[in-house]
Amino acid sequence: MAQGRSGSNNLVVPQATAALQQLKMEAAQELGVQIPADGYYGNYTSRETGSLGGYITKRLVQLAEQQLSGK
Repeated sequence: MAQGRSGSNNLVVPQATAALQQLKMEAAQELGVQIPADGYYGNYTSRETGSLGGYITKRLVQLAEQQLSGK
């Protein structure tokens, strides 16, 4: 698995990779979750990875709402 992603997680806009990686790092820092250097999350609890994923989703929705409202 390249960079910790499964083959079914294909980005609709591949150019967004760097921005999504930055968002993941910011979210992890805010939640106090350490991102593994090797991309393997097997040593993390479902709560840790779920909270990170949920937080990222929340931020993406906020960004989309702001963009749609013209702000």
